[in-house]
Amino acid sequence: MGGAAGGYAELLRAPHALRLLVGTLVGRLPNGTGPIAIMVFTRAEGGSYTLAAGLSAVYGLGNAIGQPLLGRAVDLYGQPRVQFPAALLSALGMTLLVAVGTDPLPPAYAAVAVAGLFTPPLEGGLRALWPSVLGKPDQVHRAYALDAVAQEVMFTVGPLLITLLVALWSPAAALLVVNALGVLGALSVVVSKPSRSWRSASREAHWLGALRSPGLLALLGSFFFVGLALGSITVAGYAYAEEVGREAVYGWLMAALGLGALVGGTLYGARQWAGPAERRLRVLVGLLAVCYLPLMLTPGTAAMTALAALSGVFLAPVLACAFVVVDRQAPRGTVTEAFSWLVTTFGVGAAGGSAVAGPMVEWSGTTAGFAVAGAGGFAALLVLLATVRVLAAPPPSAAVVAASEASGAENDRIEGAEAGFSEPHQA
Repeated sequence: MGGAAGGYAELLRAPHALRLLVGTLVGRLPNGTGPIAIMVFTRAEGGSYTLAAGLSAVYGLGNAIGQPLLGRAVDLYGQPRVQFPAALLSALGMTLLVAVGTDPLPPAYAAVAVAGLFTPPLEGGLRALWPSVLGKPDQVHRAYALDAVAQEVMFTVGPLLITLLVALWSPAAALLVVNALGVLGALSVVVSKPSRSWRSASREAHWLGALRSPGLLALLGSFFFVGLALGSITVAGYAYAEEVGREAVYGWLMAALGLGALVGGTLYGARQWAGPAERRLRVLVGLLAVCYLPLMLTPGTAAMTALAALSGVFLAPVLACAFVVVDRQAPRGTVTEAFSWLVTTFGVGAAGGSAVAGPMVEWSGTTAGFAVAGAGGFAALLVLLATVRVLAAPPPSAAVVAASEASGAENDRIEGAEAGFSEPHQA
């Protein structure tokens, strides 16, 4: 643990690193808390679970469509021209939802669709910036672990922030405040020197972009089901809180899940891992799936909070390991787009999980909603097991992320260093 903390501290002492990390996390608050905020707002407006799940699903689908498109635009035109305007439009969509409410339905659905569609790809953008900020390939891979740990802080604090804002003001105020913070976070990132100077490496013209990598497609197929599991927990957790008669429990359950992921990610980053990342990912996803199963017990609030924390322990390690796999599988010049596709699979999966869990809760109860999470976890593992050969090695055209992300004269230097660093990890 001490070694990991020291390594993380060294990373954050690099020029711009702390600002970029914090700005990205704050900028992603609207997206990280979006499904929760929409759920609470819809229920406060008198909407049903099915309506809340439907609005969350549309938001997730809009996000899923927008992330790779905006990610490709970032690769082509740079970060400032895309990230900040997108953040403004996304916040405008949520503001429209507050203004129109949930009745009539068409404007409400249009508002969440706009908010999701224009969510800026800050997550992929940060991972594109790490190589030019840090320079050393081993530090870049450690930064992926730090990234996964840090975003769990957001997923821990985010639900508590929503709960606090609802308690102090209202669900509408919660939506407006987190989206205003998101715009400020995006602004902090895009006016920084690394963001302004970053340029993607040259890329092969291909309409599929990053999706021409079979290994990346296999990874995305698995992470669809990881997203499905998380989306179903969002709905089932709220149903559990209402079932025990304390809506504040919902925020604690979601925060506990994030805290578990924070602990798991910190422990994961405490050591260097040998062997192919793809093989390690299969083990981690299997453990993640197993930890979802106890949620179906739905015990008392204290025990349920502990089970929520347990369900999150392997989430951050799974994400950190997946970042390395994307690093190995992404075609040259598609770095932001490739990472954005990973976000997209979460969006589509979470939307599907919300859409399935809502009716399951209404028809069969809270336990059935949590059963969707367990099924999603094991489906994710099955996809990885079925695509072992596809993920065995990066395609010949793949280039490591550092080469794609560096800019100017640093590009060639980092590309050569990263190629040497990555070679032992080839399957």
